[in-house]
Amino acid sequence: MEQLQLDYLDLYLIHQPIGDIYGSWRAMQELYQEGKIRAIGVSNFQMDRLVDLIIHNEVIPVVNQVETHPFCQQIESAAIMKENNVQIESWAPFAEGRNNIFQNEILVSIAEKHNKTVAQVILRWLTQRGIVVILKSVHKERIIENFNIFIFELNLEDMKLITTLDTKMSLFFSNTDPETVKWLNNLKIDN
Repeated sequence: MEQLQLDYLDLYLIHQPIGDIYGSWRAMQELYQEGKIRAIGVSNFQMDRLVDLIIHNEVIPVVNQVETHPFCQQIESAAIMKENNVQIESWAPFAEGRNNIFQNEILVSIAEKHNKTVAQVILRWLTQRGIVVILKSVHKERIIENFNIFIFELNLEDMKLITTLDTKMSLFFSNTDPETVKWLNNLKIDN
């Protein structure tokens, strides 16, 4: 916090459900209880790991940041998080352009119907589902475009069409794959 020149952090996350997550969580709970962190959460936790963490700790994660986009919709996971008062937050809402997301026929047709961009349709879809999305852009026109998702609404038909795109699989990696777990555990983080 000294390097950041801050008195507290708004949100601090465990990035992956690997290593000594319980030791990390206990340390984060202490910082939370001391007021040094306003909220604590996790990222990339499958529902079994999330529920186990909740059961064995005083403070529940306020957020679970997971891959969520039209091709990996996290419908069942979102329901479990809601049931446990954990906010789902999307990373890679545009799937990093994979699967030609911006040219997808269903998304393009919905965008044309509303006179919006595919990106706006995706952001509106996530927002209507109650999913928090954190975006970044250095382009002023995209930042403005991202804010203009609140001036239209997708109807039930639009929402159902987008649901048909769900593959229920990550486009990036699986935390349940032993080789991925080994790889993640071997990553070195520079200070």
